[in-house]
Amino acid sequence: MLTKIKVSDYMSTTLVTFTESTNIFEAIKTMVKARITSAPVLNETGQIVGIFSERDCMNIAIDATYNQVMGGSVGEYMSSDVVSIKAESSILEVANQFNGSNIRSFPVYDDNGFVGIISRTDVLRAIAAF
Repeated sequence: MLTKIKVSDYMSTTLVTFTESTNIFEAIKTMVKARITSAPVLNETGQIVGIFSERDCMNIAIDATYNQVMGGSVGEYMSSDVVSIKAESSILEVANQFNGSNIRSFPVYDDNGFVGIISRTDVLRAIAAF
């Protein structure tokens, strides 16, 4: 059953995104307000160059405490090692990928490029739909 449900059926397509130059505190406020755990970071051509996540925000808090660094840009803290998934992948495939990772959401691509985000919660929505 889950092998027939596609990522594209449950991914989010209305997204919060940042640029590398976005102020970290603006980004954190935006994430809290939108109730999201991460957001893609896009370059000037709309390509993903990183992911800014709650984990990155924790690093900001640690830096602020230990190094007395207050401020910076998303590009200074984002994770640039981006793991993505194909829109035509099954929910089971992405569930397996989540199971082997501490990542909470993956960018989704189709033949035309970046099209959305699939999160652990999206996978749970697919399972709950049965």
